[in-house]
Amino acid sequence: MKAALFIGPHQPLKMDVWPDPAIGDEDVLVKVSACGVCHTDLHYIDHGTPTFKKPPLVLGHEPSGIVAECGSRVETFKKGDRVLLPSVYGCGRCFFCRTGRENICEQMVMFGNNVDGAYAEFIKAPAKDIFHLPAEIPLEEGAIIADALSTPYHAVRNRAEVKAGDTVVVLGCGGVGINVVQIAAAVGGSVIAIDKIPQKLEWAKKLGASATLNPDEVGDVAKAVRKLTAGGADIAIEAIGNPKTIDLAFQCVRTGGRLVIVGYSAENATLFASRVMYREMEIRGSLGCRPVDYPKLLELVRLGKVKVKELVTHKFPLEDINTAFDYLRRGESLRSVVIP
Repeated sequence: MKAALFIGPHQPLKMDVWPDPAIGDEDVLVKVSACGVCHTDLHYIDHGTPTFKKPPLVLGHEPSGIVAECGSRVETFKKGDRVLLPSVYGCGRCFFCRTGRENICEQMVMFGNNVDGAYAEFIKAPAKDIFHLPAEIPLEEGAIIADALSTPYHAVRNRAEVKAGDTVVVLGCGGVGINVVQIAAAVGGSVIAIDKIPQKLEWAKKLGASATLNPDEVGDVAKAVRKLTAGGADIAIEAIGNPKTIDLAFQCVRTGGRLVIVGYSAENATLFASRVMYREMEIRGSLGCRPVDYPKLLELVRLGKVKVKELVTHKFPLEDINTAFDYLRRGESLRSVVIP
């Protein structure tokens, strides 16, 4: 099969021939329909973040597709089924899996990191970890549910615990942050979206933000948030992964409020411990999404209460994957997908 190979950091992906995945008795082989182009992959390519499987490997962890073959013990899928593959899957045996927190499994497997991913014509996956994709959800745009929507869903519902009427500040309106905005608004939050790119703020408004702030225009962002919220937001969600914006998000939260960090950073962030203690602040991390939440999210998308088609601003053939990453680097796409 053809695949876009990650050879090593600071190099473009290389189109090449790669062995077809060999499936086991409980696996399915999926013909990839589309795979989202995610900032996580840029950490491997541009910043040298190591992958668990050493290069060369196939990146890509946001796929949808059609079942091409099933292992002998697979009963819940058949050839021709439309499916969504989650970005990660758990072992099902460790403490965290057994207590319903598979997203932080001790032996977590991530496509395009631990094993070959979906920037290729085919991908294999355990049947227990994939989902039927409803007919109402388009295959190409539906691919982004696997990360760009599921990660924000978990962050908003399970970690931030946004409730109707909560004021929610979202820092960063990229591929993940824009969906934090959308989902927080969908569950009844009053959302303030913050980004430096005017186009992203326009998207945020269309997806439910009640207010937007551009740091280049307002100057003191935390002060502007406090003015809009009469003292600070109930919840701030940082979706960039930068120590400075993590600190800024913390400054936007009222006494007794909650900061949730979704963005990845390899650097240390500094927060005032006295404020955490004296004002009873909460700080939580959020990673991926639990399998139990996927059916709920898929139903929201099927009903049109959470949008996907509007989020995919660019589509590229697999051969143009490096161009897709250039668009991502420049902030010119909300979400792009590649199509093998």
